[in-house]
Amino acid sequence: MRKTITVVTHSDLARLRGLIDAGKRVITRDRAHVESLEEKLTRSEIVPDHQMPPSVVRMNSQVRIQDLDAARRLDYTLVFPQDADIAEHLISVLAPLGTAMLGQSAGDEIEWNVPGGVRRIKVEDVRPKPQGFRTAA
Repeated sequence: MRKTITVVTHSDLARLRGLIDAGKRVITRDRAHVESLEEKLTRSEIVPDHQMPPSVVRMNSQVRIQDLDAARRLDYTLVFPQDADIAEHLISVLAPLGTAMLGQSAGDEIEWNVPGGVRRIKVEDVRPKPQGFRTAA
């Protein structure tokens, strides 16, 4: 498996830190996911927004992944929790898969733990957020 480096923009980092701070102030079922995101961000390379390569998953990116275990392709948009809607393929950055995808590049293979074991995906394609896509502030 190809070694991956997580890359996050300054603006995404600022909003994600706000999410983490808010998540630490209240006891929620997402506490472990908040901590997982925080750990990932501490190991990330932070870059100015204009230097982010277009092939890297950032907030509001549309991402096509290949599930290497189930041999199927899936499309998601990575969003903040308040915008998540799995029926619309909008996945929260606090979902284990959302956290795993953040900052990864097209071509990267990712492993992450789920209750049933370890899942593996490959990031096939990354597109910027669609025109007119709005998220809650």
